Amino acid sequence: MSDEGSGELRALAPPGELGPRAPLAISDLVTTLDVVRATRSRTAKIEALAALFAGTLPDEAEAVVGLLLGRIRQGRIGLGWRTLQAATADQTAGGSPKGPLSVAAVDRALGEIAALSGPGSARRRQELVGALLSPATDSERDLLVAAILGDVRTGALDGVLTDALARAVARPLAQVRRAVMLEGDLGRTAAMALRDPSRLATVALRAGTPVQPMLASTAADVTQALATTGRASVEHKLDGARIQVHRTAADISVHTRSLADITERVPEIVALAATWPADSFVLDGETLMLDEAGSPKPFQETMSRFGSQGADPAIALQPRFFDVLTIDGEDLTGRPLAERRERLVALVGPDLVIPGTVTEDPVAAQQVLDEALAAGHEGVLVKAIDSPYAAGRRGKSWVKVKPVHTFDLVVLAAEWGYGRRTGWLSNLHLGARDPQGAFGEPGGFVMIGKTFKGLTDQTLRWQTETFPGYAVRETPGVVWLRPEIVVEIAIDGVQRSSRYPGGVALRFARVKGYRDDKSAAETDTIEAVRSLLR
Repeated sequence: MSDEGSGELRALAPPGELGPRAPLAISDLVTTLDVVRATRSRTAKIEALAALFAGTLPDEAEAVVGLLLGRIRQGRIGLGWRTLQAATADQTAGGSPKGPLSVAAVDRALGEIAALSGPGSARRRQELVGALLSPATDSERDLLVAAILGDVRTGALDGVLTDALARAVARPLAQVRRAVMLEGDLGRTAAMALRDPSRLATVALRAGTPVQPMLASTAADVTQALATTGRASVEHKLDGARIQVHRTAADISVHTRSLADITERVPEIVALAATWPADSFVLDGETLMLDEAGSPKPFQETMSRFGSQGADPAIALQPRFFDVLTIDGEDLTGRPLAERRERLVALVGPDLVIPGTVTEDPVAAQQVLDEALAAGHEGVLVKAIDSPYAAGRRGKSWVKVKPVHTFDLVVLAAEWGYGRRTGWLSNLHLGARDPQGAFGEPGGFVMIGKTFKGLTDQTLRWQTETFPGYAVRETPGVVWLRPEIVVEIAIDGVQRSSRYPGGVALRFARVKGYRDDKSAAETDTIEAVRSLLR
């Protein structure tokens, strides 16, 4: 069959000309991703991906998108790093690949693995993944392992893929973006477009079908944010979990930021939604746990309750909303934010709407930020008051402002990478200074988290060349270092943790750079890090 991998970019139909298409091989995805990773040009990335889409069968589209994004359409299928590493080692030792591997065959195998359950499923899962990887080349194995683990490192590819799809089917970009937004899934939209591009124009907002949420860009302060948005609604940014609440005549459902259905976990929100005076609607908001004084509880408590099945109903999540997308079949996404907020207040009442102040004055906006931080929230969102709801987009109409904290920490260890980072020392183990010995030896260092964020290829190369000179021992996959290398880390905050001996863990840690000018004795202390706990 014609799904053979040639090692070169396959001759596909020109963008906009779908023509006859043959089944894709995994090697076609590998080659396309090599092109995408090798260029910084967005146009070149779009051209390569559009050519791939132009040669993709509609039935393959969801699988192709899932593999490219590292979000396989089967979801989590019970395969962890150790199982995949063992299977990869077995197949590598087994000799040369047996033949071409098609996208369709991979998708069928992943579906079979996902369906396994009960006694003996773990062993059968390992057998199936071994059989899946057996015919793969090294580069194909790397892609499959990374896709299953959700670790395909291609940067922010969702938007580029959407643009590429528009080019492949010769439809206006705005039309394709809106279809992806309203379908809530790029893979399903791609399958639809490749079958019949004219259907893109018919996609409509429907209560009951979760849509991709509108996202915010970032600014250093409210002055910078207002310079971007102009007159804006400055609203508290809650330290909670994003939710989307849908009601139809027959049903109420609640979805996460990633569009997962969590209706059964949040009966208190479902019961509340049933009381509002509309037959159908879609709301966007946050949910969190509050203490007796109405202040937010620590983020991990909210997430523990949010993620649990059969949780104690007495431990209730409190929803707060900031937008409404539709009411009784009326699409409001194109209306200005000011009007949508009025409709939202009329639907759910002012107490359930996240507070905000309409202003273009940086002083007034700063006051809202100060109030939000004093109340225990993350910061503020500054939203252009006339902006539409552009779901799935991270534009400049919404801008978030929240404090970023930086600490100088030591590198205690580094883990050998996998996938694209194979052969490089990657994930960092980070330590804070413990001068009093409150959590170990006086003058020692206590681990408070890990990160691989912010590491460029140049930094990875430097780490791999430098760290072995500081190594004191090596355990499977980890090189432990003398605590002498200082790195500046940016974080959004900390949370309590029983995982690390210091009792805290870093939130959203990312590397800003190495500090050759500082010694380990000048790094920040565990007390300074713990001071961020509420």
